[in-house]
Amino acid sequence: MKNTLDENKPIFLQIKEQLEDSIINDSIKAGERVPSTNEFAAYYKINPATAAKGINELVAENILFKRRGVGMFVTENAKEILIEKRKKTFYEAYILPLKEEAKKLHITEDELMEMMEKGE
Repeated sequence: MKNTLDENKPIFLQIKEQLEDSIINDSIKAGERVPSTNEFAAYYKINPATAAKGINELVAENILFKRRGVGMFVTENAKEILIEKRKKTFYEAYILPLKEEAKKLHITEDELMEMMEKGE
């Protein structure tokens, strides 16, 4: 878990993104238990309901599932779901604006690809 939270972003979203990142980078694998709302609450000194909001969003997205009396666990296809979601977000937030700006500047697709390859 991160040591501090960002004051400029809702806490429940930070908890959700932290869990997503841990699943994507294999810190938490499919079938493994994630920290409970009470563990998050104690660690960050926040209301358990705040942590629950982030965790419940992941349940709604089929990233986590609940085992009654045991805790929340990562679904088998969580990583794939998250990667696809992040790819879509990446495309919309970065690629579409990049292509639009390139079009304004009359940069061809070949030129754009050449620029992309330079950065490697």
